[in-house]
Order: sequence, then C-alpha cells, then structure tokens
Amino acid sequence: MEEKIYEVGFKGERKGFFLNPQNVPVSVGDAVIVEADRGVDLGHVLRMGSLVWQKRPENIGNILRKATSEEVASLAEKAKKEEEALCACREKITQHGLKMKLVDVEYQFDGRKITFYFTAEHRVDFRALVRDLARHFHTRVELRQIGVRDEAKWVGGFGPCGRRLCCAAFLREFESVSSRMAKLQNLWVSPEKISGLCGRLMCCLLFERQFYQEVSQKFPKVGTKVSGEDGGTYEVSKVDIFRDHVYLRDEGGREMCMSLDEFERWKRPLRRFFRRLRKGRADG
Repeated sequence: MEEKIYEVGFKGERKGFFLNPQNVPVSVGDAVIVEADRGVDLGHVLRMGSLVWQKRPENIGNILRKATSEEVASLAEKAKKEEEALCACREKITQHGLKMKLVDVEYQFDGRKITFYFTAEHRVDFRALVRDLARHFHTRVELRQIGVRDEAKWVGGFGPCGRRLCCAAFLREFESVSSRMAKLQNLWVSPEKISGLCGRLMCCLLFERQFYQEVSQKFPKVGTKVSGEDGGTYEVSKVDIFRDHVYLRDEGGREMCMSLDEFERWKRPLRRFFRRLRKGRADG
C-alpha cells in the first residue's frame, strides 16, 4: 500500500512534502515538527493523501511528531526575531551597496538557519553580505533570490476581484501568461487592468483558456473579410461568444449584428455562388 503524503505549510506560503513513517496521528490544520535542513522546522498540515499529488514528489521528508502548544506559542517570539533580522539585513544591504530588494526573512524553527528572500533585476554578488550576516547572527545564512510573482505569493494580498491572490491561495506552480490569452478573451484594455500585484499578467487569464479556445473556433476571426448577400464587402469587427453574436462593418463604416447561425446562413449562398462562378470561368 502506497504511503500517504502530507503537504505542510510554513511562513510565506512556503510548502513542503512529508511522509509519516511513525504514523503520528495528524489531520489537516495540525501543527507538526518535521525534518528540515540539518535540524527541525514547524509547520501546519495543509493537505494529505490524494489531495496532495497524484504522484510522489521528488523532495520529501518525514513528519517527526506533533508540535506542542508551547512550541506553537513560540512562533510569536520567532516573528519578532525575524522582524529585527529584516531591519538589520536591509541596513547591511545598503552598506554593501547592493541593488536588491529584501522581501522577507525566515528563521528555521530550531534557529540553526536563517533565510533571506530578495528580488533583483540582475544577478547579485552577495557573498560578502552573507559572510557579514553570518557574523552578525552567529548561525547559517542563506540568501535566496525569487521572482516578482514569487514575491506576490510570499507576501500575499487581494486581487481586484476582492479574493485572495490565486498564487497565495491555491496555485502550486506558475505557468506562462501571454497577452494572446487576453486577446482571445476580448480583453482589449490597458496592461494595467489585466496585471496583478506582481506587475505581470494575471494568472487567472489561464483559467478559462481552454473554453475560449474551443468556442472561438466556431466564430470567424476579427478582421476577416466576407461578402454579403447584397454583394457588399464586410469586415468582422467583433464577436460576442456569450450572446452568440457576430458584428460586421461595411465599407462605409456602418455596423450590423447577427447571430452566428444567421451569419452562417447569410454567407453560405455566396460560397455556392462563387464556386459556380469559378467553375463557369474554368469551363469557358
């Protein structure tokens, strides 16, 4: 029988995957002590079993035991230390003249390691800074560069929809989002309107991509030239996939609207007419 896998959450939406070889009785929401880098860490169980992954993750540790109430209460003191470390590191970044933005800091629960998360436009040589921080904090120090989307996920917040950011709430991995996806959904607005707090295009543009791709195949492309029953030339100006409407504009700039079925019936006689015309020219 395959072992159950547990997803455990830590500060800043950081997540890890763990087994439970000692069969510690835990459920979703429980605080647990888990294996960490040369020590232990404290997190909360987010998911378990089939809700985690359908296949076994590559990096996986072990749950050691449930956390005591005293250990959970000590997280408040740990947060104070992290705030102090954040201020100290920002000062040292300024002293070293490094072009980097410090996002957050996280102490490992046992205090054996402290990790600083930062963003930067270019690669940063922070070796001297690491040595300085190690002397200051007297513990192992790690500086980890993250992207702007990771920063939004780490810090959290709320989108224009009023809901918690998708990246912080449930997204496991980031996918590439392009402006083509916005055009596919007829979102002809400024980039600011479809960009998230990270400054990149909103991840939610991906959610209905498949639906728009399937439906858009039924409609003519915007800009397509067609001939009408009256012999005039029209251009498809826009389509409304929800109302099943096609909008056409004639050479004089006047616009007309018809349903998709009407549009198909409206252009079919012209197709047969032009096929007969081409056939007659070929016979002649």
